[in-house]
Amino acid sequence: MSIRRRTLLAASPALLLGGGALFGGVLAAGAPARAAAGADPRMADRALGKPDAKLVVQEWFSLTCTHCARFAQVVFPEVKQKLIDTGRIRYVFKDYPLDQVALLAAMVARALPPERYEPFVMSLLASQDRWAFAPNADPQAELAKMAALAGMSHELFQKTIADDGLKQAILDEQDRGVKQFKIDSTPSFLFGSKLVTGEMDYDTFLKNVTEAGA
Repeated sequence: MSIRRRTLLAASPALLLGGGALFGGVLAAGAPARAAAGADPRMADRALGKPDAKLVVQEWFSLTCTHCARFAQVVFPEVKQKLIDTGRIRYVFKDYPLDQVALLAAMVARALPPERYEPFVMSLLASQDRWAFAPNADPQAELAKMAALAGMSHELFQKTIADDGLKQAILDEQDRGVKQFKIDSTPSFLFGSKLVTGEMDYDTFLKNVTEAGA
């Protein structure tokens, strides 16, 4: 199964940080923000595995997607051990935020040093019930705590969540996924050029890797 973006965009006002006020106007940001983000090193690929691996696998995911979270906890460790660490595939993480909370979290993850990105993302996916979905939780405050544990200062956190250029760069990446690869839900995987949508077990993942020639 997978989650489509339009589903969570209709989520409750609490989940969207006050109905999206924090990100008001982001979707309509103009060319200057996009141009500034073009050379932003924070938007460089966040990837695991050898650059010369035979196959590149891209995962388009949202940090508030429960299916992405289950894949990360149940399947990804085996993928990492047997396919990434052995040099068989290179694994690239692609942002596809389903809602304003996921967008905020993606911004914070991108602002960390590259080597801290994957551990931070996995920590967020493993604890969605505490920082994103807890009934009385403030997602921004919870993210600030987790960012601090990852080594991000309070000043950098505040600067990051107010960075319109970074917001727009992530949304532009999402738009490229929609237009170029027809991504419309999470998780979605590109095995080379083959798109496979939805949560899958390791055997299915391996079958797709093999069929893609790796």
